[in-house]
Amino acid sequence: MISKIKNKAPGFFLHDLIQVIVGATILAIPVGFTQEVWELSIELPFFNIIGIFITSIMFISVFTYYHYHNVSVKKNWKVFVKRVSLTYVFSFATVCVLLGLIDKVSLYQNLIVSLKMAVIVTLPASMSAAVADTIK
Repeated sequence: MISKIKNKAPGFFLHDLIQVIVGATILAIPVGFTQEVWELSIELPFFNIIGIFITSIMFISVFTYYHYHNVSVKKNWKVFVKRVSLTYVFSFATVCVLLGLIDKVSLYQNLIVSLKMAVIVTLPASMSAAVADTIK
């Protein structure tokens, strides 16, 4: 039984994508729908947003490494990078859609603030997406 869990197929499939989107939604809604995040996206300097982005990638990478690839990351580094990248990209896209639905992001007005807001909300959303991706 343990060997089956350790040797789980490391690819990124349609069911993984659905789990990432649902997982990202779990925390994107309560975090993204708060006025504190909207104000924070205006106040935080861009350097801090880059730090939040890097922190998101690091959290996803560590979680993915220990869940899927802790022994075989050298053999499957492309799959590892693909899984981490797709988890972040689809979490970010989910956050953008949700924030767009409540009219908090705009491609035409305040693009920088919209991107900052999406990156801030994607931090918790990507973590819940990574965790949800492990559920069978």
